Amino acid sequence: MQSHRFLRPLWPSLTIRISPRPTSASPPSLRSAAPRIRPFSQTHRLRLPNWPRPSPPRDNTRRSYHHDVDPRRRLSQAKPFVTSDGLRRFARSPSLRTVVVLSVLGAVGFYFANLQTVPVSGRRRFNCFSDATVEAASEAQVKRIVYEVERAGGRFLNDWDPRMRLVKRVMKRLIPVSGMENANWEITVIDDPHTANAFVLPGGKVFVFSGLIPIAKNEHGLATVLGHEIAHNLAGHVAERMSGQIGTNILLYSLIFLTGGLAILGTQFIGSAVLDLLFSRPMGRMQESEADYIGLMMMAEACYDPHEALGFWQRMERAQQGEPPEWMSTHPSANSKQNFNRIQKIGEWMPKALEKRKESDCQGTSAFADLFRQAMVRGVRIA
Repeated sequence: MQSHRFLRPLWPSLTIRISPRPTSASPPSLRSAAPRIRPFSQTHRLRLPNWPRPSPPRDNTRRSYHHDVDPRRRLSQAKPFVTSDGLRRFARSPSLRTVVVLSVLGAVGFYFANLQTVPVSGRRRFNCFSDATVEAASEAQVKRIVYEVERAGGRFLNDWDPRMRLVKRVMKRLIPVSGMENANWEITVIDDPHTANAFVLPGGKVFVFSGLIPIAKNEHGLATVLGHEIAHNLAGHVAERMSGQIGTNILLYSLIFLTGGLAILGTQFIGSAVLDLLFSRPMGRMQESEADYIGLMMMAEACYDPHEALGFWQRMERAQQGEPPEWMSTHPSANSKQNFNRIQKIGEWMPKALEKRKESDCQGTSAFADLFRQAMVRGVRIA
């Protein structure tokens, strides 16, 4: 009995049962129901559809579905923001005519609503900017001037320098008659003997180059040029120039819209050019003539001698025969022929200026500036 035990198989799990092969005599149901079993196999013959996944290619070739997420391909297939067909459809749309008519009527109404009469010349002009807006715009130009002077190695005179004290004495008498006593006045003198220039930016920012002081010669001559520059602010000439740039701004924003924003990349180059156009380019001849008259009346009201204005412009004309001063480049009336006309005009205004000086109490009353502002509001002429 024990010997028979040793004859038993030691691996019963490997026992294979072979079913009888169905014969042709067997029923069809039995032939189809008999499964085919593969020995020693743990998987079915059919492979699962999602396993295992095919291994990615080892080379650098891309499959076709990668092109759908390629940004360069998507950019090349992007549709343009503005197309010629779209523009033609927009131009033919009935609503466009209504928009154009309303825009033109609105622009014409806005223009006539902001027309002003300059009291000293009777000239009609378009001005839609307030003094506060102009002062905010001039802050950028002030920072730019200071930066350019420091970058060039320039120096600003301190308060104890005789040239700085001279400029401050003149401004102390001109500010009360300017009609802008409440402005935040800042006086800066740049130590540059080779530059004869001076200007007053909106908001009371005064810049004088030391090279102008020898040509001015005295306080009366310096009051002539500083009164002229203050007059540009009293007359609102910078605001008038800014108002004239509205058409340019509309064109610029239209280009930005039509190009889908690409034109905005050029605004960084336009910014400095706009500042030059507003604050550094020459004023018109009529603006210069108006500033001459206003400045002459203000210096007379501050008890400076109006006759000194004639001497100053004559010295400027002689200085032009050599190397033209920097002031000439920003004042078109400073060339030989036009400077002669300026001197002639000042001679014609001299009786009025002498009368203004005689009527002044020399206490810094801004009678002329107040009269100018009132006439500007009423739209009447005073000269």
